[in-house]
Amino acid sequence: MKIENKIAIVTGGGSGIGKAIAERFIKEGAKVVFSDINEIDVSQFGDKALFKKCDVSKSNEVDELINFCLEKFGNLDIMVNNAGIGTAADITAITDEEWQKVININLSGVLYGARAASRVMKEGGSIINMSSILGSVGFANTVAYCAAKGGVNQITKAGALDLSKKGIRINSIAPGFIKTNMTKGLQEDETTKKFLEGMTPLGYLGEPEDIASATVYLASDDSKYVTGNILYVDGGWTAQ
Repeated sequence: MKIENKIAIVTGGGSGIGKAIAERFIKEGAKVVFSDINEIDVSQFGDKALFKKCDVSKSNEVDELINFCLEKFGNLDIMVNNAGIGTAADITAITDEEWQKVININLSGVLYGARAASRVMKEGGSIINMSSILGSVGFANTVAYCAAKGGVNQITKAGALDLSKKGIRINSIAPGFIKTNMTKGLQEDETTKKFLEGMTPLGYLGEPEDIASATVYLASDDSKYVTGNILYVDGGWTAQ
């Protein structure tokens, strides 16, 4: 098992990519705090999992999440800043409220998680931020999302320089289009689905488990010499 006896937090752990990551961590030997804005039942995992409700856009709640993990499990080895939302609005139409909500959750929430985790982690700790291919390439009607994910990449790079002296690694994963509830509408529109598959060199949309596998790599000692990296798990989208 890759991360046996490690302690992890996964934000946005109630569904989609976050759920896949948290469950995979447990299979790999870790104990996990599932965090989400919605209540979820983790009793099926026994003493390997706990749940803590958290709105990552509020720094005090993120601090409380970290403290909860320390109180219950005694340590924090892995922090996965996965919680995020999407919005559909182009640059001419996006409202202040839509903009701020995406930035607060997808960008500030990542900073709050990385900051709080890095304050308590010991040498060897791993922080993993969830970015996106849209942090590097543009996509119509997603101006706020693109801006936030580009910022996540820069938090990761600058943070790697700040945290290297503490022996803490920080990396990002940049998924392509993955089969989750967030992309359900895109998948159900046959024209859009064909477009996305056509833009992906491997020819199909990814699964949450594809991202979970990459996260295990960045969480484990297999990546002990990797920091400040953006790992694209996108079926080849950004190779074009």
